[in-house]
Amino acid sequence: MSILIDDHTTVLVQGITGREGSARARFMLDYGTRVVCGVTPGRGGSTVWGLPVYDTVRDAIDAQGPVDASVTFVPAPQVRDAAFEAISAGIGLVLVPAERVPLHDSLEIVTFARQQGAIVIGPGSMGVLSAEKAALGWLGGSEDNARRVFRPGPVGVASRSGGGTSTVVWNLTQAGLGITTAVHLGSEQVLGLSLPEILPLFERDDETKAVALFCEIGTVAEEEAAEVIRQGGFTKPATAFIAGKALPSGIRFSHASAMVEKGRGSAESKVKAFLDAGVHVVDQPHEMVSVLKRLLKGEDVS
Repeated sequence: MSILIDDHTTVLVQGITGREGSARARFMLDYGTRVVCGVTPGRGGSTVWGLPVYDTVRDAIDAQGPVDASVTFVPAPQVRDAAFEAISAGIGLVLVPAERVPLHDSLEIVTFARQQGAIVIGPGSMGVLSAEKAALGWLGGSEDNARRVFRPGPVGVASRSGGGTSTVVWNLTQAGLGITTAVHLGSEQVLGLSLPEILPLFERDDETKAVALFCEIGTVAEEEAAEVIRQGGFTKPATAFIAGKALPSGIRFSHASAMVEKGRGSAESKVKAFLDAGVHVVDQPHEMVSVLKRLLKGEDVS
């Protein structure tokens, strides 16, 4: 099994005729993802990599039938319209790779998605990859790299950092573990799918035996995730790393969302919340591997 996507997931690429949309569609196809078509206004009737291109998402669905997921490879100012179009057409999973999406647009997208029962990943997400099943976005970079590094195994991975996501996966593969699904949640101030929301998805996945979380200072997502664990919404072994511990309050770190304000979202508060919930917090990302190996064997980690 996996979460969010698998080898049966059908995918539509909005902006497929652009440079990024075309290149990433090729990667997803090469990895085995069931990309069925693309959408670019005014380019209907053309093809990209043998895939039909339509003028609108509704045209695509009328021709192809229901589609499970869309990737919006469009510039930030156009993301709101693209996401609304996909969700309005009944697509239940929308990945938004663009960064610097206007804040009010992100708020509207997330609100509309929740109203419609859809899931938005991002903005600012490199994507989702379920090992040897499907890739959404460009997490993994190339087919060769994705197959070499994102090896199947028992660990679910989630992070607000794209580089952090890949780092954790690489360490797991080097140690002979591997992953079920890796998810880059996104790097913007307002995100769709959040850390506390993804944990129950991993909980319900039988193949995920533990999770590794690459976290950052800023926002209260980690504290909320810890609350999910304390309330029994996630019961499997978990380990976490918190990046940006040394930064003082008010200094932006790495991403727009990684800023500590008046003590909220600090490394200290995140570490305490996780420890109180039974999550094993490490000082360096590579240390998650040894912790997970012991946890998966049922050994005590203190």
